[in-house]
Amino acid sequence: MTDEPKLESDAGNSEGIGVREPIFPPWTDHLVKLLGLGGAFSGAYVAILAIFGLSPYMIAIGYMPKQVVSYDHSLHAGELGIDCRYCHTTVEYAAFAAIPPTQTCMNCHDKIFKTSPKLAPVRESYASGEAVEWTKVHDLPGYVYFNHSAHVTRGVSCVSCHGRVDRMEEVFQQEPLSMGWCLDCHRAPAKNLRPVRISEVDALVAQGLLEAPPPSKSGIPANRRLLDDARVTNLGWGQDLSKSDREKIGQVLLAERGLVDGGGNPTVRFDTLTSCSTCHR
Repeated sequence: MTDEPKLESDAGNSEGIGVREPIFPPWTDHLVKLLGLGGAFSGAYVAILAIFGLSPYMIAIGYMPKQVVSYDHSLHAGELGIDCRYCHTTVEYAAFAAIPPTQTCMNCHDKIFKTSPKLAPVRESYASGEAVEWTKVHDLPGYVYFNHSAHVTRGVSCVSCHGRVDRMEEVFQQEPLSMGWCLDCHRAPAKNLRPVRISEVDALVAQGLLEAPPPSKSGIPANRRLLDDARVTNLGWGQDLSKSDREKIGQVLLAERGLVDGGGNPTVRFDTLTSCSTCHR
C-alpha cells in the first residue's frame, strides 16, 4: 500500500498540515468591499438624481417670479381681449417673442390710470428711457434653439406651451419645457395644430371636422371667419372639440402640409421634426 503524497508543510507548522496557496491575492478582499460600497453609493446617487432631476424645482413647473410691475394678463389678454401680438410683436417673424417697450404700455397708460402707484416703474422707465427690468419666466437653456415663428405660423398656439395666460393674474410656467416634453409633441403634433390657410379650413369643412358658420352681415366669407377664430392667439379655440376631433383635425393638417402621405404615414419632411439638429445647432 503506497503512501498518499503529502502536501508541502508550512515551515512554522509543527503538525505538518498542508497549507494551500490562496487563489486570489489578499488585496481582493478590500476590492470586494469597495465594490459593494460603490454599488450602494451608485444606487443612492441614481435615486437622488432622478428625484431631484424630475422635481418641479428643476423643470420649473409653477415658476412665477416676482416682477417689478404686477402686470395682470387675465385683465389685459382675458377681460380686455388684447391680442398677444399687440405686445409680443415679433412672435410671427422672429425666434424670440419680443418684450414690449415701455412706449407700448404708455399708449394706454398715458391716459388711463396715469397716477397709479403700481405703474410708477413704467412711468419712470418712460421718462428715463431705461427699459423695465422684467424677469424672464419661460427660460430655455442656451444650447436649445427654439423659434417662435416656426411654431405659431404653423398653427401651434401660444396655449400649447404657455397655458391659459389669459386667465393668469401673474404668468407662471405651466409646462416642463423639457426635452422629453418637446419631443412628445414633435413625434405626435396633430393635437396641437390649427389651420393657418383658407385651403386648410376648406379641407376641414369638407370632411365635417369644422362647421361653417351662418352668413354674416359683414359679408366676410365663412371660411375666413373660421380661420380668424382658429388663430393661435385665441387661447380658448377648440375647447368645445373632443380630443378625438382635435386629433383628426391635426391629421388632416399634417396631410395638407405634406408631413404625412395619403395613408397617414410620416414623410421625409416629418423626420426633420425629431432630428437633433432641429433644436441643437
